[in-house]
Amino acid sequence: MPAHFLKILIILLGALCGFESAAVAAPQPVTEGWEYRWGDLPYKDSGVPDWSVAQQPEQWQAIDFPSNPPGRNGRDQVWYRVTLPAGDWQNPVLYILSVDLIVQVWLNGEKIYQYGTFDKDGRGEFEGWPWHEIVLPEGYENTPLYFRVFSNYTDIGLWGEISVMDHSELVLYVLKNSLEALFVAGFTLLVALLALMLSLLQGGRKTFSSIALFALASSVMLLAESQASLLVVPAPLLWDYLAAGSYYLLPVALWLMFEQWLADQRLRAISWIWQLHLVYAVGAISLALAGVIDLSSTFPPFDALFLLSLCLMTFITVPHIGTMTREQQVLVLASGVFSALLVVDMAVAHGVLPWGQVPVSYGLLVFTLAVVTISLRYYAMTQRALHELTVTLEQQVAERTAKAEALLQREQARASLLAFENEKSRVFAAVIAELQTCVSLDQAFQLLTEAMPRLCDPIKGMIYRRTDSGGYVRLAQWGYNGVPPKLELELATLDRFPAPVRQLASTVEEAEAACKTCQGLVCFSINVEFMSHETTPEGLLLLEADSINSSASTDDGAARLISSIKLVAERIGVTLSGISLREDLQRYSYEDALTGLKNRRYFDQLFEHEASVALRKNSPLSLLLLDIDYFKRFNDTHGHEAGDVALQTFASLLESRFRGSDVVCRYGGEEFVVILPASDLAGARERAEQLREAVRNEPVVYEGQNLGYLTISVGVASWPGSTDKPRQLLRLADQMLYRAKTGGRDSVEVFSEL
Repeated sequence: MPAHFLKILIILLGALCGFESAAVAAPQPVTEGWEYRWGDLPYKDSGVPDWSVAQQPEQWQAIDFPSNPPGRNGRDQVWYRVTLPAGDWQNPVLYILSVDLIVQVWLNGEKIYQYGTFDKDGRGEFEGWPWHEIVLPEGYENTPLYFRVFSNYTDIGLWGEISVMDHSELVLYVLKNSLEALFVAGFTLLVALLALMLSLLQGGRKTFSSIALFALASSVMLLAESQASLLVVPAPLLWDYLAAGSYYLLPVALWLMFEQWLADQRLRAISWIWQLHLVYAVGAISLALAGVIDLSSTFPPFDALFLLSLCLMTFITVPHIGTMTREQQVLVLASGVFSALLVVDMAVAHGVLPWGQVPVSYGLLVFTLAVVTISLRYYAMTQRALHELTVTLEQQVAERTAKAEALLQREQARASLLAFENEKSRVFAAVIAELQTCVSLDQAFQLLTEAMPRLCDPIKGMIYRRTDSGGYVRLAQWGYNGVPPKLELELATLDRFPAPVRQLASTVEEAEAACKTCQGLVCFSINVEFMSHETTPEGLLLLEADSINSSASTDDGAARLISSIKLVAERIGVTLSGISLREDLQRYSYEDALTGLKNRRYFDQLFEHEASVALRKNSPLSLLLLDIDYFKRFNDTHGHEAGDVALQTFASLLESRFRGSDVVCRYGGEEFVVILPASDLAGARERAEQLREAVRNEPVVYEGQNLGYLTISVGVASWPGSTDKPRQLLRLADQMLYRAKTGGRDSVEVFSEL
């Protein structure tokens, strides 16, 4: 048996790799030259058919395929014959997918194959639906091959594919035809186990139980009906019983799911129907096992019952689709696809449709993938719930710490670890207090760069920070004694880093697993929440696993230490998130949303500062107050959206025309103001004229259409060229702007009284 199983594995590997023997001809279907004869042939005393009767031409009628000849009229015996084509075969065999129900094969008056037991009347019992390999002797070419068939089933004759091929290729051919079904059956079986575990975790929730039953029945059905099953256990009837039992349980599982989804007093018929199917499944299999009926005779009534159930299921389900949850709708659609393929397969089996391979496994794969998708979504929801629960559990940390301290006092190693943790907690509290005083992330990470060696000592490690390009750069390293770490100073992506610790290590095994990842490094992610996007790993704390183990002294101490460091990283991330949000709020409060320039609030505060600096340093200070001419008319003509584009175009031009020390602000509406530190009156006027000319030459383009050019009016004032009080510059510039507007616009007016 082991050698036989090893041979199957080798052949299966060959099927997966797709190799074939180039010296062996491909299988040749036998589709022409078939004839049939109703009834059995007379037999001689020796038990051999009277071939003289068989040679009479009027006894035989032509048929396209040796199955279900016309004019059956209740007869259960038929003969077929065909002359097989010649071919370049080494060890030729005739491959038949199935026979209804038992068969003998004769060549040159000799019986060369028999499946099933024929009694003296030429009849017999159902013994399963295997595929058949009929060894063809030498000289079979150009000689009629006779098939004696008995069947009290709805079909009589050969079924499916009939081909001549080499014996060496047959097993490989069978495995290739079964690979798809075996793969889907295995995958579906895993899903059945997953649904069963979810059902147990949910206290026996019936929805998951019915999904598990459906997936299990489907996988067993595919496995039992696959041709490869006979290579493992050559017991056709056993596989047919498994296929029948699982097939009969499919509607039970389907209706159980629908009963959960469509819980309604008006739909009590659902429970009656799945119970009816369950009674049929148990009764049919029991009666067949007891020998009261043939297993084959249980399929036609079930198919009729199943088809009726599917029609009723469709009638009940369609009106309730809109009230179902999204998961239920997906499962209904997936089960509908699978059921439709089963109906097509049923039609092929009963001869309503011509024979062909129906991809039932595809339908099962669709259903299985739907279950996996829903299970993963359910898992994600569970993880979110666990995360929310973690926040509540933090309130219990104090109680757990007190219990841990009592236990640590009993052993010196644990007491040492407790002292270590207490010391680091004090340092950590000081670090958090300092972080909370920081006004920017840059300042906070500078503090962390200085504090991390002190906080982590004697555990050696390093800290990285995310760059603007999305990569990571090392900020600090400690404990390496001059030997550089294995990781580079800068890394473009997260791929080179070990996976961050996702959960708190609660066992020795988890701690050891964490310490062995990524070449001895344990990674803790410092996640920061930004106002503009989702939480991002802004920093990465990497510690050497060996240092963690040596500092913890014991294996369970390492698990505790990893958990503590994980909490430290999370607390730092929360603190940095607060700093980031404050920093974003501060920036947004001084920024104009439309143009991206600084707003009036920023100007009011900065102008006071610049005026004081100019007085203190005795340095010139100039101010430009600008207004877009006829902007209301522009808005009325082209619309407010085009007006916004015009403001953005003008703002971009302003930013490009002034140096880094100059400050450009949107003062309000179409008014803008520019602070020019260290610029005298002549320089300010020249800059204003250059800007006015640049605006006249910059078109406003909106949705690909040129809307023309803008003009501006500018008021200029400077200290000390216009006044001896720098804080009066805004008022004077406003006066000059008014003069420019009333004087015809598109001009620069300068206040130069002094």
